[in-house]
Amino acid sequence: MADQISSENTTENQTKNPTEENTGVNRYALQCAIVASIISIIFGYDTGVMSGAMVFIEEELKTNEVQIEVLTGILNLCALVGSLLAGRTSDIIGRRYTIVLASILFMLGSILMGWGPSYPVLLTGRCTAGLGVGFALMVAPVYSAEIATASHRGLLASLPHLCISIGILLGYLVNYFFSKLPMHIGWRLMLGIAAIPSLVLAFGILKMPESPRWLILQGRLGEGKRILDLVSNSPEEAELRFQDIKTAAGIDPKCRDEVVKMENKKTHGEGVWKELILRPTPAVRRVLLTALGIHFFQHATGIEAVLLYGPKIFKKAGITTKDKLFLVTIGVGIMKTTFIFTATFLLDKVGRRKLLLTSVGGMIGALTMLGFGLTMAQNSGGKLVWALVLSIVSAYSFVAFFSIGLGPITWVYSSEVFPLKLRAQGASLGVAVNRVMNATVSMSFLSLSKAITTGGAFFMFAGIAAVAWNFFFFLMPETKGKSLEEIEALFQRDGDHKVRGENDAA
Repeated sequence: MADQISSENTTENQTKNPTEENTGVNRYALQCAIVASIISIIFGYDTGVMSGAMVFIEEELKTNEVQIEVLTGILNLCALVGSLLAGRTSDIIGRRYTIVLASILFMLGSILMGWGPSYPVLLTGRCTAGLGVGFALMVAPVYSAEIATASHRGLLASLPHLCISIGILLGYLVNYFFSKLPMHIGWRLMLGIAAIPSLVLAFGILKMPESPRWLILQGRLGEGKRILDLVSNSPEEAELRFQDIKTAAGIDPKCRDEVVKMENKKTHGEGVWKELILRPTPAVRRVLLTALGIHFFQHATGIEAVLLYGPKIFKKAGITTKDKLFLVTIGVGIMKTTFIFTATFLLDKVGRRKLLLTSVGGMIGALTMLGFGLTMAQNSGGKLVWALVLSIVSAYSFVAFFSIGLGPITWVYSSEVFPLKLRAQGASLGVAVNRVMNATVSMSFLSLSKAITTGGAFFMFAGIAAVAWNFFFFLMPETKGKSLEEIEALFQRDGDHKVRGENDAA
């Protein structure tokens, strides 16, 4: 069904966007997306560095496993709050200033964690940083998607996730080198130095342009058109995008005014929750289901267990020394970064759908083998070398398959499928689901491992991945090469207008 849906309007799209064919990515748009994505490096660094810092925190502050689970998971619960606030915030103050706000929150959280004289202060710092995470995860992909052309949107919108992986790898490397410092200094430096890039980004992003789509939605047509000229590959392409966005915003396409007063139009996200949740059209309901579904499965399949608890997992497999544990964990970061970097170039060539199904299919196999390897390793007391090798190879394979598909596509897809006026708050709702699942896995994995063994936990994740594959196969149409304004049509069916009329009459 999804294949049939994705083929609709293909010929129309190819003829409608001739200016986008055979052109390279716009350098200015790429620079803007890279700067906006730096905040994702900071978030990734925090995730990666915490996997090592918790080893020393547990030792110095005498925390138990439940406190460690709370410490790792509280960031995501606070990110849930941040993501729900971020949609409306970015509709009011714009995408750019929302990134500034996220940077400031990150900086304050990093300072508190770097100070960290006690567990409560550390927890407060994690929660403050978590609010910044919620803002960052929502706004960075949306900003990148809104300045990108249809032909390169996959590349630009996937940059935030690539930057998360770079940050995770940096965190793992810092773990290895800072672990050699005195314990009371090492983990505090690990967590505190993230304040420096946060401060730099807060000022650097001010030199970047605002999203042209947000500007046009506010009636600031002149500013929006000038930015479109900068981020498009030709004047013709800029004009075509300008007309499409005006139509989506409910503005007369022939209007050439510098500023338009948006009378009786909701430009700051008013009434969006009603259109998104309370009384959505059938098309919006389908968009919401797919966007929330992909965010749910991104973390329900267990990636956070490997990223956060890698040292503990590999210790169960048979590795005992801290140096070796951190070195093997660095390999996880290298695999993640390498394959996400590869994915950024495949998204606009292979397409979201094919890459996603291949990715999840590979994850099912890798998770099954990881569960088997860890089960055999634990049953032997970590003495089976082949089980240790199988566990490491399977963990690396799982991260690789995740990173080439489900990881980056989640953010690309959810940032492009919502209609213009619902995009910010729709994306924030997706991030909220994402953070809930992240928190659920990170705050329960150690307890789950005790209840059903570590190997059993990964067998469970393999089963969830199998459900995810079927969900994506039947419900997700291809969006490659289509403008943001055209994607809305992919989720429409015959009879939708009749249903909408009946709802309006009711």
